[in-house]
Amino acid sequence: MKEIFLCSICNVSNGGCKEDCTYCTQSYKYKTGVEIYKDKPIGDILQEAEYFADAGALGFCLVTAGRSLTSQKTEYISRAARAVKERFGFHLIACCGSADKESLKELKDAGVDSYNHNLETSRSFFPQVCTTHTWDERYETCENAASVGLMLCVGGIMGVGESWEDREEFYKAVSSLKPFTSPVNFYIPNPALPIQKGVMDRDEAIECIKLAKRYLPDTRLMMAGGREKVFGLEQKEIFDNGIDAVIIGGYLNACGKEPKRDIEMLRGYGLEIAAVCH
Repeated sequence: MKEIFLCSICNVSNGGCKEDCTYCTQSYKYKTGVEIYKDKPIGDILQEAEYFADAGALGFCLVTAGRSLTSQKTEYISRAARAVKERFGFHLIACCGSADKESLKELKDAGVDSYNHNLETSRSFFPQVCTTHTWDERYETCENAASVGLMLCVGGIMGVGESWEDREEFYKAVSSLKPFTSPVNFYIPNPALPIQKGVMDRDEAIECIKLAKRYLPDTRLMMAGGREKVFGLEQKEIFDNGIDAVIIGGYLNACGKEPKRDIEMLRGYGLEIAAVCH
């Protein structure tokens, strides 16, 4: 019976990002109205970790806003990681932007297992959605993470104006990194963002998942942002076509369902909830 890995996100630093990624509500440039804060108290992080551990999540991701993993962020995330790891033993992920090897090694020593840094889209299309940093910088960070022994969580976002050729190019690049996990995100429209695209058609979204599975047959495919918006209440098709992990409880600044409702849905499809991280 197919097992589904449950992952959760802890948004420890939100909004105010100086980058101009046109798909992201955290960019200060677009005045999306998201709450802005830095360095969530460790006690609050532990409360969220306990909530998701009780819900059955095996993965817990510490996410910061901003371009890079600075020395201050490294110290803070390391403290948070040690506290969470000691109490809950999650598969711990950090998502903190571009990073050098020294900073990533420090996170690994603090108990972080995986580093999430998405390529987002193809190298060819990336300048259409971001001009304040390069696609190559993102790819280099992924290489840096792998070089210090961190597992890679590398994916992207579909439905931001890219072509099918871009999607093919994107997944070729992702596959070259041999990630442990690859998140599949679908663009969620926001009137404050420059990308004025609607919610992707369900059939097209399924074809995107099939494409990901074709290029990443041995990678854990995780359905992330846009799951509820694109697929509504009937989501069995995504698991039939290759998704074997989901994010529960919400996606940074977009709400998801209560974890127990997702778990009921998964069990209703005859799926098991993974009890160990393979």
